[in-house]
Amino acid sequence: MALKDLFKSPLGFGAAPLGNMFRAIPEDEARATVEAAWNDGIRYFDNAPFYGAGLAEIRMGQALAGKPRDEYLISTKVGRIVLDEIDGTARDNGEKGEVFKHGRPNKVVNDYSEDATYRSIEDSLKRLRTDHIDIAFVHDVAQDFYGDEWLGKFEEARKGAFRALDRMRDEGVIKAWGLGVNRVEPIELLLDLDTPRPDVFLLAGRYTLLDHDRALQRVMPKVAERGLGIVVGGPYSSGALVGGPNFEYAPATPEILGKVAAIKAIADRHGVSMKAAGLQFALANPAVAAVIPGASRPERIAEDRAALEQAVPANFWRDLRAAHLVNPAAPLPIAD
Repeated sequence: MALKDLFKSPLGFGAAPLGNMFRAIPEDEARATVEAAWNDGIRYFDNAPFYGAGLAEIRMGQALAGKPRDEYLISTKVGRIVLDEIDGTARDNGEKGEVFKHGRPNKVVNDYSEDATYRSIEDSLKRLRTDHIDIAFVHDVAQDFYGDEWLGKFEEARKGAFRALDRMRDEGVIKAWGLGVNRVEPIELLLDLDTPRPDVFLLAGRYTLLDHDRALQRVMPKVAERGLGIVVGGPYSSGALVGGPNFEYAPATPEILGKVAAIKAIADRHGVSMKAAGLQFALANPAVAAVIPGASRPERIAEDRAALEQAVPANFWRDLRAAHLVNPAAPLPIAD
């Protein structure tokens, strides 16, 4: 299926915060946030079992219950199974650390096998209260807790999850599949394979104003050439771009904070919001099909919409380039 037939709008909803990312979110606030997204016209919702050990999927399923299913798009992820067993031990989530320590206490098992992929989709269907998944992403196959062993995990996914998702797409169980990662290397590797045949990739935190060099040079051209697409996750770099304390799920370094300050100085001079800079930068790349900022409060939805629609002067982008704050090869929302 052509991507244009899937993504009818470039602005989607990233559900990681619904899994109690960084903080415990009250049920009514989570429900109101999804409702605000729906009322805003957002019709693409991305999720994952990893987000709060199924909590984000459960909350989204409750919030979208009763909405016309043919009017919205859901993507979720495979590679992790949420068990009924309660996990009382510390979890090794790599660079994501304890980002979901406020989520459900259920044990989460990493498994990229074919059987686990079918089970993961079945479990997500139940939590999301839907009869089909539109896009399935293989989640975090190159997560840093695998270290140098990530190629082995990729091979496990190639023999298991990739084949299963290829089959499910061909059978019409899902409409599209790809990788959902925050490293460019697994996308490069998959693009070099003749089979299987991915459709779209979710790249989190790797095509933002604060970090885009590797994706720009090593992934975006190949994706565009093949008529595939990128969904940009984490466009605000875990909040660092918009004044938050975290970058890549951890406290931002002085170097990152300095870059944020430099961008903000130029943005303030031109009357541009940092959210507008982040969203519009990502969407300027022709390989990008959609961007999915996360939101945990209803008012954040209106902020994202305003950022997407803000008129940003061309001189803002030119000043960023002149200050060497963006890669000179990065497409910008101006005519060069």
